[in-house]
Amino acid sequence: MTTDSRAGRPRASSRETLSEAACELFLEQGYDATSVADITRRAGVSRSSFFNYFSSKSDVLWSGIDERIDQAIVGLRSLGPDADGDAVRGILLLIVRDFAPDPLALALRNAKAMGLDDELIGETGLRHARLSSAVADAARASGIDVIRADILGAAHAAAVLSSLRVWAEQGAGQVSVETVLLDALGTIHDLPWAI
Repeated sequence: MTTDSRAGRPRASSRETLSEAACELFLEQGYDATSVADITRRAGVSRSSFFNYFSSKSDVLWSGIDERIDQAIVGLRSLGPDADGDAVRGILLLIVRDFAPDPLALALRNAKAMGLDDELIGETGLRHARLSSAVADAARASGIDVIRADILGAAHAAAVLSSLRVWAEQGAGQVSVETVLLDALGTIHDLPWAI
């Protein structure tokens, strides 16, 4: 009787194994000094396995939240002219609902030790721009003027991303990120959704 076993770790855990290996290396030697080859070597998987799960080294940190942002953008687009503040905030809350500590949370909490300050600023800016644009589009679709819509978009996107950062820095798991976001959204009261 022969078995067809494959060397290495089970495929089901490769994503998590790669994430864990990457975070360990980022802490040990810094983000810039860590290559994809270093990560795959530490994880015990091939380079092609890495690219089955991640498009880049940066994607290790951002893929979890990116999936949630993508879903939120689809939800915001589906609101059409019925978009209002409550519906938009409800969709934004889904981004962080049941969000558990992950590589991004670890990176946000240990940015200096991992040498990630510049990386996080640039990558956060990209997510802010995408989310801000989607919220602003929803606001415009509901009849809000361009300037107010842009301001609402920027404020709501900043609330989401700032909440994630603060939650991680305070020790992810101490309080839910949803609670932090609800508090952040409450600070946007000077920018009511209605005209």
